[in-house]
Amino acid sequence: MTSIPSLTLASGGSIPQLGLGTWQMPDAEMVRVVGMAFNLGYRHIDGAAAYGNEDGLGRAIAASSVARSDLFITTKLRNPDQGYREALKALDDSLAKLRLDYVDLYLIHWPCPAHDRFVESWKALVEAQDAGKVRAIGVSNFRAQDIDRVTLATGVTPAVNQIELHPLLQQAQLRDYDQAQGIITQSWSPLAHGGELLAHPVLRDIADKHGKSPAQVTLRWHVQLGLVVIPKSVTRARIEENAAIFDFVLDEQDMGRIAEIDAGIRLGPDPANFEDMG
Repeated sequence: MTSIPSLTLASGGSIPQLGLGTWQMPDAEMVRVVGMAFNLGYRHIDGAAAYGNEDGLGRAIAASSVARSDLFITTKLRNPDQGYREALKALDDSLAKLRLDYVDLYLIHWPCPAHDRFVESWKALVEAQDAGKVRAIGVSNFRAQDIDRVTLATGVTPAVNQIELHPLLQQAQLRDYDQAQGIITQSWSPLAHGGELLAHPVLRDIADKHGKSPAQVTLRWHVQLGLVVIPKSVTRARIEENAAIFDFVLDEQDMGRIAEIDAGIRLGPDPANFEDMG
């Protein structure tokens, strides 16, 4: 069974540094895939209301023999549910689907700055945490100026900022900001779209050096930067491979070579103008 290290959250508690992402995972597949991940030692599952599979995740948790206290379950507030009252209701809806009394981490999925409702949403998350419905609260795809606004409005700093981050989009400035604020940075799409990144000659060369795959080298890079990483897969071999990253170390030269391939290539939406409220 894989032993996965954890990072301490500034708000208390800890978060496993490796989790299973569930974006685009069919609801009907959740019991099989999440159960398989649990059996391989995963305890951290990253979900979201927008993924449409919270019911399946709830069934997977209910079917598991792993103690609830050993699990770390994340879900996220959908963009159309932003606002104070709306966010409180959305969390209750998510908890019902997940069949849980609380989630370990609740995130605002996107800031949607043109709609300007994320500060009111954050106030709701602070209340939900105080009520014990959420152990930790955070944000996803937030820029530094967005985090400054929610912190100033409430006095509560997000525990986590989940952002697109991979060797082609390394987000060093935002990572430095998060670290200065005591915020853990979590990487979504940590392997980019796979093919182009994992075929990169630098990653392939480092992989050969360590007897690992380019994917394992990439995930190890995230871990050594102090990030939380949530690769998504539905196959046992890949889920197992993604967890086999704690038995080797990238040296300073490896880390420096990977730093040099940053190309500023964003594969997902730009948080500055993403306003999907559907």
